[in-house]
Amino acid sequence: MATILLIEDESAIRRVLGNILTEENKDYVVTEAVDGLEGIELIRDNDYDLVLCDIKMPKMDGVEVLEAMKKIKPEIPIVMISGHGDLTTAVNTMRLGAFDYISKPPDLNRLLNTVRNALEKKSLVVENKRLKKKVSKNYEMIGDSELIWIIKNIIEKVAPTDARVLITGENGTGKELVAHWLHEKSNRSNGPFIEVNCAAIPSELIESELFGHVKGSFTGANKDRAGKFEAANGGTIFLDEIGDMSTKAQAKVLRALQENKIQRVGSDRDIKVDVRILSATNKDLKQEIENKKFREDLYHRLAVILINVPRLNDRREDIPLLINYFAEKIAKEQGTPVKKFKDKAIQLLQEYDWTGNIRELRNVVERLIILGGDQISEKDVQLFASK
Repeated sequence: MATILLIEDESAIRRVLGNILTEENKDYVVTEAVDGLEGIELIRDNDYDLVLCDIKMPKMDGVEVLEAMKKIKPEIPIVMISGHGDLTTAVNTMRLGAFDYISKPPDLNRLLNTVRNALEKKSLVVENKRLKKKVSKNYEMIGDSELIWIIKNIIEKVAPTDARVLITGENGTGKELVAHWLHEKSNRSNGPFIEVNCAAIPSELIESELFGHVKGSFTGANKDRAGKFEAANGGTIFLDEIGDMSTKAQAKVLRALQENKIQRVGSDRDIKVDVRILSATNKDLKQEIENKKFREDLYHRLAVILINVPRLNDRREDIPLLINYFAEKIAKEQGTPVKKFKDKAIQLLQEYDWTGNIRELRNVVERLIILGGDQISEKDVQLFASK
């Protein structure tokens, strides 16, 4: 079933077009609006698959309807209907985002073909959005514990926005997975995801890495080079271990957040960037602020939304799910049959003190699969997973 909104002030044309559509396809459900104002109200309150809209109307013309609709329901295709003298206006509406235009009186074949094509486009847009909302299997967050469901619910609410998120937690808890989830479920998922490990880059090079540099700006700068912020334009930049960033680089990041502009090292030219910033740290940034190692103004810019990823010890009920997930993943990587873990082996692993969190658990599972028997037993765990 396809729902079509027909916005047309002339009742005779509404009746003719409505009859043509419903006689062509019994699955077409046509709703009529007598002017643009009524049409916009209906669009606000309903999810239509297609809008057919006249251009010349009282109260609110078709161009105004198009501009308003693209703000509130941009995914709905809209086909403009114009008189013979309105072709220039009709072409301009296509530049504003209309799917197509049809002249009055409408040619039957052209009308029906345009409607079919527009509906196909809508279904493709919907399917694409559905697929984009699915997170890649490489970045699944495995677990059914309450703590994990809280994080998943926050991600569902925050991901479609451009709000900055600060992800905290111990090493190995999966902070980078949260960042990937936020990106892949966002409206920027088709854009780049650029990850920067601030702890792995020497302090004297972090500015060049983030903002780029111009030739000759320092020893070894043999050519102009774009930085990570430029590479992430239109997408997301993930600043991992941001607590290890130098205070000088922090000042430049703060400017980028405030003005959406950056400057390459050695240049005074502003470069506009459109990036969403996600950051993560295993440090207590409030303590770092007290110790004068982290800027308080930058913290408040980054921590619009806070997500704390729990320790594995705090969600032991997720360990059986994680073991099975890693066992299947490792078997696939190695091209071997999946090894089953016996219940007592899993129970014993649940009792361990996982100071290395999920990363440590993954390593132990791989070790057991390599060294253990056809089924991983309690004895295998005692022999090969000793702490």
